[in-house]
Amino acid sequence: MCGRYTLTASGRIVAEAFGLAQVPALAPRYNIAPTQLVPIVRAASGGGRELATVRWGLVPSWAKEAAIGNRLINARGETLAEKPAFRDSFRRRRCLIVADGFYEWQAVGRRKQPWHFRRPDGAPFAFAGLWARWRDPAGGDLESCAIVTTAANALLAPVHDRMPVLLDPEGTATWLAASSPGERLSELLVPAPPAALMGTPVQLLVNDPRHDAPDCLLPLAP
Repeated sequence: MCGRYTLTASGRIVAEAFGLAQVPALAPRYNIAPTQLVPIVRAASGGGRELATVRWGLVPSWAKEAAIGNRLINARGETLAEKPAFRDSFRRRRCLIVADGFYEWQAVGRRKQPWHFRRPDGAPFAFAGLWARWRDPAGGDLESCAIVTTAANALLAPVHDRMPVLLDPEGTATWLAASSPGERLSELLVPAPPAALMGTPVQLLVNDPRHDAPDCLLPLAP
């Protein structure tokens, strides 16, 4: 699963990377955790793309309470069309979850060692994502999202057996297009090439979801 990630790029860089007219200032984030508010890119109702801020942890429209989202932070790509929690969003509410790195934990004896994975050039990228809108009985709407995952590639496999689906520019366009057939969407749900990423073991500071600072990315001392 993908349970933490980073987004340290500026709003200008994110706007350029994802074809957005403008993006508000984005504070660098080094330890994004479930239930926090995160930026996504989705198709705008009037055409083009828009940036929205939603909660990480998908709450389906039919849910009785928002707490269900606490355990729906990831959606397995292999079963998106089947799972009741995700199939409607897979058909009608796909999005890009903006990141520039993510963490996975490797079992080392009795402890778990965090690794940070990013592009070699440090540029931002898109996770394939789903979003949903839930009507709170107490009033108001809650928008939320989940990261789509797939089997790990050869780089990540020694660390974890799953990884987020990463979309290239062509893939992002296909993923957001309402007209994309299910078969074409499913073709995107594959591991990224190992050369697309590099991994670094990092300090244990990232284990605390309240700790969101640059030292989360400090490499593990030899």
